[in-house]
Amino acid sequence: MNKAQLIDAIAEKAGLTKADAKKALDAFVDSTTDALKNGDRVALIGFGSFSVSTRSARTGRNPQTGAPITIPEKTVVKFKPGAELADSI
Repeated sequence: MNKAQLIDAIAEKAGLTKADAKKALDAFVDSTTDALKNGDRVALIGFGSFSVSTRSARTGRNPQTGAPITIPEKTVVKFKPGAELADSI
């Protein structure tokens, strides 16, 4: 499902216009992004939670040459599904 299909589904299920559904989705994405940038956790009970984690630096290998390379530390977003979502799939 892409963004346009998600907007259509939100509009249909919530009884909104597509424009309002797009505004709601964009507001959710912007708010979630801002919270994660600030290091906060976003929890949606029953659906799951988004959090920020740091992957430590590590040594990897170049697949073509086999030479060792250093993979730098990186900040990543993690999603942990909630019980209701996990049970429904």
